[in-house]
Amino acid sequence: MISNPITYRTADGVRIPGTWRHAFICNGGTYFLTDLGIYADGLIDCWGLVTLDEFEQKLRSGWVATGLPEGAEASAHGLASWRFAEPHTRITPELLLAEVRDTIEELNGRPDSTARCLAAVDVFLADRTEENRAAARTAYLAVPETQRHYALGDMDRKDRPLQVLVAGPGGTLEDWSDEAVSQEEYEEAVAYFEEHARPTAGPRSRVPSDGPVTPHAAAVHLSHSYPRRRLDEPGKVALRSDYPAPVDIHGVTYASVAQAYWALSVDDSAAHAAIAAADTSYAARELAAAGPRREGWERARSAVMTMLLRAKYAQHPDLAEVLLATEDATLLYDDADSSFWGDNAGRGRNWTGRLLELVRSELHAQRTGIVWGTGSSAR
Repeated sequence: MISNPITYRTADGVRIPGTWRHAFICNGGTYFLTDLGIYADGLIDCWGLVTLDEFEQKLRSGWVATGLPEGAEASAHGLASWRFAEPHTRITPELLLAEVRDTIEELNGRPDSTARCLAAVDVFLADRTEENRAAARTAYLAVPETQRHYALGDMDRKDRPLQVLVAGPGGTLEDWSDEAVSQEEYEEAVAYFEEHARPTAGPRSRVPSDGPVTPHAAAVHLSHSYPRRRLDEPGKVALRSDYPAPVDIHGVTYASVAQAYWALSVDDSAAHAAIAAADTSYAARELAAAGPRREGWERARSAVMTMLLRAKYAQHPDLAEVLLATEDATLLYDDADSSFWGDNAGRGRNWTGRLLELVRSELHAQRTGIVWGTGSSAR
């Protein structure tokens, strides 16, 4: 079970709240005891920041270890090393993933699986149909096993009244008991809930007037890729700056945002033309690196990239849909050549990701009917 120690990480000056739990990482056959960092934006630190989907892959591959083999070597950095003798663990990849998902919900102030279960129970108690009972039972089974015993916060009776209520008279639930719930036991459980009814009205919790601070959707990692042609279903690779999506800038067509960026960065018409005609964005970057840089480029480059990203998604509505589908997720953009543009495992400033989020917000504003006219007024 994950407790709630408080920690945080800082991403380019932004403080992102988090928590941590102990875990084993299997590297080179040795099991290292470490701290697994879990953050509100959906990133998990398991010797490197990964998204929730990438964390699941780490679990499935055994990098984040849930099985501890007899006789395996273990180490706690700088403290001790040992070998496992008769190891026992109840944690499975599915269970740890469910706990981490719950923790991310809690960090964002959203209902976790236990809260969703109790809400389903409230619905059943208000309208005691078998359909509502089945929904409450499903919600209970969605709570990680390590947390099911304490959903009611009753250290004496644990969750037995809840188990009986969702099973119903004559019902059983797997792994609880082979014995069916009696009518008397069921009525006692109903009485328990009526006695311990949670207030439906009371002081309102304070809701930020401008909405939640942290993202709703899990972070999206836009990892390195080298697309050479357009794809019928590109997925998130379409959000890469080097994805082949031609952009027209002042009557000149460039093969991609990256190619336009490098062409605009040089202060030489011949170099500009050569970069615009380059076969790949990599070749364009190499040509730009060898050419004379435009004066003041470092102070203007963020505005140029913003203009190019706006042009890309305005001129390619299908790719705009890909960007919009990321909802309000934090976008982490890898760029091996630049810690300014790339997140690079938390070591960079991630300006490409941040500008993509800005353009995405502008696209959402257009969808809601907020249209910017000339000057600074909106209608």
